[in-house]
Amino acid sequence: MANQNTLTLKLLGKDYKIACAPESQDRLRAAADLLETRLQAIAATVKGTNERLAMMAALDLAHEYLGVAGVNSEEKNTAVDSSANENLQRTINSIEARINVALEQD
Repeated sequence: MANQNTLTLKLLGKDYKIACAPESQDRLRAAADLLETRLQAIAATVKGTNERLAMMAALDLAHEYLGVAGVNSEEKNTAVDSSANENLQRTINSIEARINVALEQD
Protein backbone atom coordinates (compact mmCIF):
# COMPACT_ATOMS: atom_id res chain seq x y z
CA MET A 1 0.00 0.00 0.00
CA ALA A 2 1.33 3.40 -0.90
CA ASN A 3 1.21 6.07 1.77
CA GLN A 4 0.78 3.68 4.68
CA ASN A 5 0.32 4.80 8.25
CA THR A 6 0.19 2.70 11.36
CA LEU A 7 -3.16 2.50 13.09
CA THR A 8 -3.45 1.12 16.63
CA LEU A 9 -6.62 -0.83 17.34
CA LYS A 10 -7.66 -2.38 20.66
CA LEU A 11 -9.38 -5.76 20.65
CA LEU A 12 -10.13 -7.67 23.85
CA GLY A 13 -7.89 -5.28 25.77
CA LYS A 14 -4.87 -5.80 23.53
CA ASP A 15 -3.39 -3.24 21.14
CA TYR A 16 -2.73 -4.21 17.54
CA LYS A 17 -0.71 -2.01 15.20
CA ILE A 18 -1.99 -2.29 11.65
CA ALA A 19 -0.47 -0.81 8.48
CA CYS A 20 -3.27 1.09 6.79
CA ALA A 21 -3.64 3.66 4.03
CA PRO A 22 -4.97 6.96 5.41
CA GLU A 23 -8.14 6.74 3.31
CA SER A 24 -8.96 3.34 4.86
CA GLN A 25 -8.48 4.27 8.52
CA ASP A 26 -12.08 5.25 9.30
CA ARG A 27 -13.45 2.05 7.76
CA LEU A 28 -10.85 -0.07 9.58
CA ARG A 29 -11.70 1.63 12.90
CA ALA A 30 -15.39 0.92 12.25
CA ALA A 31 -14.58 -2.72 11.46
CA ALA A 32 -12.56 -2.99 14.69
CA ASP A 33 -15.44 -1.47 16.67
CA LEU A 34 -17.86 -3.98 15.14
CA LEU A 35 -15.48 -6.84 15.88
CA GLU A 36 -14.87 -5.67 19.46
CA THR A 37 -18.63 -5.47 20.06
CA ARG A 38 -19.07 -8.99 18.69
CA LEU A 39 -16.11 -10.32 20.70
CA GLN A 40 -17.45 -8.81 23.93
CA ALA A 41 -20.91 -10.27 23.31
CA ILE A 42 -19.47 -13.72 22.67
CA ALA A 43 -17.08 -13.48 25.64
CA ALA A 44 -20.05 -12.71 27.91
CA THR A 45 -21.68 -16.02 27.05
CA VAL A 46 -18.86 -18.37 26.05
CA LYS A 47 -15.74 -19.35 27.90
CA GLY A 48 -12.60 -19.81 25.88
CA THR A 49 -9.34 -18.41 24.70
CA ASN A 50 -9.13 -15.17 22.78
CA GLU A 51 -8.34 -17.27 19.70
CA ARG A 52 -11.57 -19.23 20.13
CA LEU A 53 -13.54 -16.04 20.68
CA ALA A 54 -11.98 -14.53 17.54
CA MET A 55 -12.88 -17.58 15.46
CA MET A 56 -16.46 -17.55 16.75
CA ALA A 57 -16.76 -13.82 16.00
CA ALA A 58 -15.34 -14.35 12.50
CA LEU A 59 -17.81 -17.14 11.85
CA ASP A 60 -20.66 -15.05 13.20
CA LEU A 61 -19.73 -12.07 11.00
CA ALA A 62 -19.24 -14.25 7.91
CA HIS A 63 -22.63 -15.87 8.52
CA GLU A 64 -24.22 -12.44 8.84
CA TYR A 65 -22.46 -11.23 5.68
CA LEU A 66 -23.73 -14.17 3.68
CA GLY A 67 -27.24 -13.55 4.99
CA VAL A 68 -27.09 -9.91 3.90
CA ALA A 69 -25.70 -10.98 0.52
CA GLY A 70 -28.70 -13.29 0.12
CA VAL A 71 -26.63 -16.45 0.04
CA ASN A 72 -28.02 -19.61 1.63
CA SER A 73 -26.74 -23.15 1.63
CA GLU A 74 -28.52 -24.06 -1.62
CA GLU A 75 -27.36 -20.96 -3.49
CA LYS A 76 -23.88 -20.36 -2.14
CA ASN A 77 -22.06 -21.58 -5.25
CA THR A 78 -24.10 -19.51 -7.70
CA ALA A 79 -25.36 -16.42 -5.85
CA VAL A 80 -22.06 -14.56 -5.46
CA ASP A 81 -20.37 -13.79 -8.76
CA SER A 82 -16.68 -14.51 -9.27
CA SER A 83 -15.75 -10.82 -9.14
CA ALA A 84 -17.28 -10.46 -5.68
CA ASN A 85 -15.53 -13.65 -4.56
CA GLU A 86 -12.20 -12.35 -5.84
CA ASN A 87 -12.69 -9.01 -4.08
CA LEU A 88 -13.67 -10.74 -0.87
CA GLN A 89 -10.65 -13.06 -1.08
CA ARG A 90 -8.31 -10.08 -1.63
CA THR A 91 -9.82 -8.35 1.40
CA ILE A 92 -9.47 -11.47 3.54
CA ASN A 93 -5.84 -11.92 2.41
CA SER A 94 -5.08 -8.28 3.21
CA ILE A 95 -6.64 -8.53 6.69
CA GLU A 96 -4.83 -11.80 7.33
CA ALA A 97 -1.50 -10.22 6.35
CA ARG A 98 -2.16 -7.27 8.69
CA ILE A 99 -3.05 -9.61 11.55
CA ASN A 100 0.12 -11.65 10.96
CA VAL A 101 2.24 -8.48 11.04
CA ALA A 102 0.55 -7.38 14.27
CA LEU A 103 1.06 -10.79 15.88
CA GLU A 104 4.74 -10.84 14.87
CA GLN A 105 5.26 -7.48 16.62
CA ASP A 106 4.11 -8.90 19.97
